[in-house]
Amino acid sequence: MPDADAVSLIKAANTRMLNESFHSAGNTTAFAGAKQEMWSDPAQGLHVEVTGGMSGDIYCKDGTSYTSADLFAGALRQRGPQVTVPAELRSSYVTTKAEQGCEMYYKIAETGRRTQGKDRAVDGRQAQAVEVAAGKSEDVYLIDKDQQRLLLLQSQRDGRTSTTTYDSFGEKFTITLPVAEKILTMEAFRSRVTKY
Repeated sequence: MPDADAVSLIKAANTRMLNESFHSAGNTTAFAGAKQEMWSDPAQGLHVEVTGGMSGDIYCKDGTSYTSADLFAGALRQRGPQVTVPAELRSSYVTTKAEQGCEMYYKIAETGRRTQGKDRAVDGRQAQAVEVAAGKSEDVYLIDKDQQRLLLLQSQRDGRTSTTTYDSFGEKFTITLPVAEKILTMEAFRSRVTKY
């Protein structure tokens, strides 16, 4: 049974992020020991910068993701296949279809439930907590009670934890997608990397 209060809050927060520019920063459970910063603009698309244990950039616009080759290889390595990126591909980007659109990088799942016990203030603003749990992962989203903007995300994945803050709503950013000659299809990337 969906939690109606949570669903309306989640839909409002997702709509704000889809229609308004914002910035986020924090550590990430996706790449061990890494930090992640994101800029999103409804007209220009989205840019994620990963630094730390693994470094690289992801861009997304109109349902297409562009992931820097080293970062793409790093994500593959975490799942098993050991791949080495040749030097001449290091500055390339691998293009993939973002199945749920570019908002998959920030969208809150509508399976969330309101957890009043975790409501609290974030930077002086009263926030309402929504929890999304699946398997070994648990995400707590703190959404501004008045403006229905996402302010904070606390994630747990297989024992790894991360905290991400969201800010700069409505501010101007410049997001420049990779140039055409730097873009590789997944097939072209796979055929040119070395597996071992």
